[in-house]
Amino acid sequence: MKKSKKSQKGVTSNDKNKGMGKEKEREKKSSSLESGSYNYKMFSFFNRKFKINEVEPPSDVNKAFSLFTDEGSTHMTAEQLRRFMSVHQCEVSTRLEDAQNIIEQVVNRRHHITKFARHTLNVEDFFHFLLSDDLNGPIRTQVHHDMSAPLSHYFIYTGHNSYLTGNQLSSDCSEVPIIKALQNGVRVIELDLWPSKDEILVLHGRTLTTPVSFIQCLTSIKEYAFVSSPYPVIITLEDHLTPELQAKAADMITQTFETMLYYPESDLTEFPSPESLKYRIMISTKPPKEYLEVRSKDASEDESSPKDDSDAVSRNLLCYSNSSSESDQEDEDFKSLQAGVSGYKRLITIHAGKPKGSLKTALKEVTDQVRRLSLSEHQLEKLAGSHGLDIVRFTQRNILRVYPKGTRFTSSNYKPTIGWMHGAQMVAFNMQGYGKSLWLMHGMFRANGGCGYVIKPDILTRSADELFDPKATLLPVQKTLKVKIYMGDGWRLDFKHTHFDAYSPPDFYTKIFIVGVPADEAKKKTKIIEDDWCPVWDEEFSFPLTVPELALLRIEVREYDISEKDDFGGQTCLPVPELRTGFRSVPLHDKKGVKHKNVRLLMRFEFV
Repeated sequence: MKKSKKSQKGVTSNDKNKGMGKEKEREKKSSSLESGSYNYKMFSFFNRKFKINEVEPPSDVNKAFSLFTDEGSTHMTAEQLRRFMSVHQCEVSTRLEDAQNIIEQVVNRRHHITKFARHTLNVEDFFHFLLSDDLNGPIRTQVHHDMSAPLSHYFIYTGHNSYLTGNQLSSDCSEVPIIKALQNGVRVIELDLWPSKDEILVLHGRTLTTPVSFIQCLTSIKEYAFVSSPYPVIITLEDHLTPELQAKAADMITQTFETMLYYPESDLTEFPSPESLKYRIMISTKPPKEYLEVRSKDASEDESSPKDDSDAVSRNLLCYSNSSSESDQEDEDFKSLQAGVSGYKRLITIHAGKPKGSLKTALKEVTDQVRRLSLSEHQLEKLAGSHGLDIVRFTQRNILRVYPKGTRFTSSNYKPTIGWMHGAQMVAFNMQGYGKSLWLMHGMFRANGGCGYVIKPDILTRSADELFDPKATLLPVQKTLKVKIYMGDGWRLDFKHTHFDAYSPPDFYTKIFIVGVPADEAKKKTKIIEDDWCPVWDEEFSFPLTVPELALLRIEVREYDISEKDDFGGQTCLPVPELRTGFRSVPLHDKKGVKHKNVRLLMRFEFV
C-alpha cells in the first residue's frame, strides 16, 4: 500500500547507501536505466522493480505538429518550423535560417549525425526541441529594455553586506561572495569600511566577523565587474573611517579603477543612464564632514569675539609665540588632510543618506540635485502605510535603497515586492543565503537578459496625475495569464534513484504562485502523480492580473511524503512581463538558485 511504503521512507536509505561503494552504485544505476527499470530494496529482504516510463509528447504537442505539417506527413521542414515559431510561439521575427539552425542542433543532439544528413524534424525531434530550454526557454535571454533612461528609472540588482560568507554575526568576510554576486549579475556591491591603525578593513562592525582588506575587495570588483553584464557597477560604502583613512581610500579607489571610475565634475541634477555608463564603476556613500569648514568657522567665531580681556589676549599671544612652529606644521597637515577628504568627496557620484527627523521629511525633493535615501525594511513598511504615493514620487528622480532589518542574524531576507511596488530601485538582499524571498529576487533579475537592470513600468514613472497608488485595491483586471503544465523530466538523470524515496519512484506535484501587488497574489497546485520519474499533470490554471507589470510567476515542485515534510524537487521564478507565449521548456533550480543540469518542465503560457 502507498501509506506503508511512505511510512518507511528514510528509515534505512542512509544505511543502505553507506554500504554500497560509489562504483557499485554507478553500475547499478546504469544497469537499471539500460533495462528501463529501477530496483528498490524493501526491508533488506526483497526488491521491487519499477518500470521507467518513456517520455512521450503530450496530445497538444502532437496536434501542433500535425497542424503545421502537410497532411499525413511525418516530418516538419524548416519553413514549417519557422511558421510554427511565428504563429504558435508568437516569435514573429524568426527567420528561415533560424529554423534551419534549430533543426541542425536537434538532429545532431538526438541522432549524432552531421547537419548535411537531414533537414527535417520528426515528432520526437520536435518534442525534444520543445523540451530544450536553451532553444525554447520561457523568457528572452538578450537585453531588450530601453537603457537610455536615468538610473532612477530602473530596478537595480543590489546586494547587502556583500562581503559576508554566512551569517551576520560570526561568519568570515571575503572577496569570494563579492565575486559570486558579480558573476550572477548583481550590480550594487556594499562594503562596510572600518579603520585598523593605518589599514582599511571590510567587516560587519561590532560583530565577530573576520575582516578582509579593502584593497582585496576593490581588486576583485575590478576583475569581475563586467563578466556577466556591461552595465555599471555601483559600490555603496558604509564609511566609518577617519579623515586620514578617507584620503587613503580615495587613493586606493582611483589607483585600482583608473579610467573605469566615473564621477561627475559637479553634483548631479539628474542621474545618467545605464547605457552611458557601460563598463564604468561608481561610488555611493554619505559625503564626509567638511572638517576644514568646521575649524574655519570656529576660528572666525573666536576672532569676532570681544578682545577687551587683556589677560586673555596676553595668554593667546604667549601660547602662539611658544608654539608657532607646531601650529605651522599643524596647518600644513590640516591642509593636506582637507585635500585628501575633498578628493574622497569628489569621487562620490551618488550622494547617500539616512532619514533625519520624520520619515516624511526625508522624502522631500531637492529640486537642484538627486540623491540616494536608505530605509530599513521596517521603515519602508511604516512609511508605505501612510505615504505610499510620496515614496513613488520620490523614486521617480531619486534612488531609494531598502535594506534588511538588523535582527536578520542568519542572513535571511524580506519580501522584495513592497519595495518594487513603491519604485525602490535598490532592494538590498543577502545573496549568500537562500529561501523564497531570494528566489523572487532571482526571478525579477532574470528579466532583460539578466543584465542587472530592469526598467520600471510606466505606472511608476508617469506624471503625477496618473501616479500609481500601491494601496489601491479596486483595480481592473488588465489581462489573464493562462498557465498549462504538461509534464516534468530530468530528475532521474540529476538524482540518485533513492534520493526522494528509498522504496519507490517519487510522487511529484507542482505549486504555482503569482507574486506581486496584493490583489494579484494567488496559489495553485497540481494533482500528485505517484511512482513516476516523468510525471504528466496536463493541468491548466488561470491568473487574472491587475498589475501584470509587477507580477512574478513562482514555480515549485515537491515530492509528496505522507509521514514527513514533502521533499524539494526544484524551483524557478519568472517575470510575468517577460514570458514568451506558447510551449516552453522551464528549467528548474535548487534551493540556492543553481540551475539543475536536466530537470525541466514543459509548460504553455498564454495571455488573454
